[in-house]
Amino acid sequence: MKIGRLAELSGVSVRALRYYEEQGLLESERTPAGQRVYQESAVERVRFYQQLYAAGLTSRHIARLLPCIDSGHTDADQRRMLREQRDRIQAKMDELASVLRRLDELIDLTRTHP
Repeated sequence: MKIGRLAELSGVSVRALRYYEEQGLLESERTPAGQRVYQESAVERVRFYQQLYAAGLTSRHIARLLPCIDSGHTDADQRRMLREQRDRIQAKMDELASVLRRLDELIDLTRTHP
């Protein structure tokens, strides 16, 4: 599929897809006219990258994960990085849960005091 279609299906901009290629996160083939062509599997891969970005991982982190994403195997360094990222995300979730509880308390308080 062409880059515009991949952007549409994955919910990212064409510019983001070009950036992913520059970072080595995404591969394309080229038509004789030089247009990028992607495999259908690129849609899910880009969506997964978006989730990782949303969780705070960087392009560098994602690039380090590519071998284990593709092979299902990790080395000690990758496992350490995965645990560190998981711990960071869990801490953020805990913090957000605390904020959510506080907001619920404020909502309850304002219900009783118009």
